[in-house]
Amino acid sequence: MKRSPDGLGPIVSLDRRAARPLHRQLYDGYRDAILDGRLRAGQRLPSTRSLARELAVSRMPVVLAFEQLVAEGYVESRVGAGSFVSSQLRVRGDAGGPRTPAAPAARPGPRRLPRAPLPVMDEPWLVGAGPFRIAQPAVDEFPVEVWARLVARRARLLARQHLMYGDAMGFAPLREALAEHLQTVRSARCTAQQIMIVNGSQQALALAARALIEPGDAVWVEEPGFGGARDALRLAGARLVGVPVDDDGLDVAAGIARCRTVRAAYVTPSHQYPLGVIMSAPRRLQLLDWARRTGAWLLEDDYDSEYRYDHQPIASLQGLDGDQRVVHIGTFSKVLFPALRIGYLVIPLDLVARFRRIREAMDNSPAPLHQAVLHDFFREGHFARHLRRMRGIYAERRRALVAAIERELGDTVRVLGDRAGMHVVVLLPRAARDREIAARAGRRGLSIVPLSSCYAVPGRHVRPGLVLGYGTTRVTEIADAVRRLKASLAS
Repeated sequence: MKRSPDGLGPIVSLDRRAARPLHRQLYDGYRDAILDGRLRAGQRLPSTRSLARELAVSRMPVVLAFEQLVAEGYVESRVGAGSFVSSQLRVRGDAGGPRTPAAPAARPGPRRLPRAPLPVMDEPWLVGAGPFRIAQPAVDEFPVEVWARLVARRARLLARQHLMYGDAMGFAPLREALAEHLQTVRSARCTAQQIMIVNGSQQALALAARALIEPGDAVWVEEPGFGGARDALRLAGARLVGVPVDDDGLDVAAGIARCRTVRAAYVTPSHQYPLGVIMSAPRRLQLLDWARRTGAWLLEDDYDSEYRYDHQPIASLQGLDGDQRVVHIGTFSKVLFPALRIGYLVIPLDLVARFRRIREAMDNSPAPLHQAVLHDFFREGHFARHLRRMRGIYAERRRALVAAIERELGDTVRVLGDRAGMHVVVLLPRAARDREIAARAGRRGLSIVPLSSCYAVPGRHVRPGLVLGYGTTRVTEIADAVRRLKASLAS
């Protein structure tokens, strides 16, 4: 029903069947009429009694609507005179005279923004959840029932102090358990005092970049490498220097030739992303020696080192560091599940206070509940059991994928990085257009990242290829998915 009480109010539509209460409908109608200029500043409004009578409603919703309009400054009430559109809503018009707020302009006013540090990502291969999606674990194999039981127990026993702000470094018992794990499994040199719990490895990278890098500083990054790391470093104002990766990992000599003095180097030594190579011991020692001599920091991203299939996990770079130059970064997104949003930093002891202060400025402290649950998951042995089980599952998927590639694609391609992790790289002939192939594969329901998209600087040194994840791709799906990939290569 639409009525205009006393000829003074806006046209208000009331729908008694709507979920939105009547007083809110009235409030919205009057506010919109004021904002778009149908009611002018200073114009008298009908009384609540007459408006209620005209709209055939009780007076209460009208009173509530007008009270809200007065409280928010759209309407002013004058004793003995009635209610009026607020005169304070007048703004300057183009000719200098007063006018009421108008409807939104067709062309918005200027948006003063800094120069965008990151490119807009609109590549089609970033969308989709089909076979070969990278960086995704097999969440359907996660022991949800165990986790739910631990969550319920912790929630029942939640102490009042856990409802307050927590320690910026994270839940102390989890940090103790994690220090023991890293010392045992990754040969890390650390104590719980050096560990900071964060919301995943991307926040860890952003925090480390803020702590160590000033705008304009040069930073080595692997080429090809992880785009998320490049984004975090760019946001800190770093000037990125791409350093090629060979069969021994980051080529330190090539990095020195390209830019000898840099503030930091970002590396994935235990399983290079995306090529999957392992940084050799001589190359690790060379990198550490260079960092010591030049004063550079090393950002070690240990994103999926738990998954090795030919022998035990590789010792961390941080464990070889005798000069406290390495900031070690890890995450539970790959080994447990991404929505957990728990990662960690192992910080050189003399930098802990600096990192802590920056963390306090960013988001104060991590949420305690799932940290406590993860601590229980560690202490009760569930983490080790889950890890052993998933190694077997991923090893089977890896074997099935490599066999299917060899069977369907033969010697037209070369497979890299199949000794660890949850993805492989399929190198294509030099003339191949991997982005077009990835787009065609996407139309066939596959989620494939072109290797060329992992390079910071396009050019003649870019190697075309495809990055295939197998974390979420079951063995029974692999043969058909590779046949679809073959069709994408041929079309």
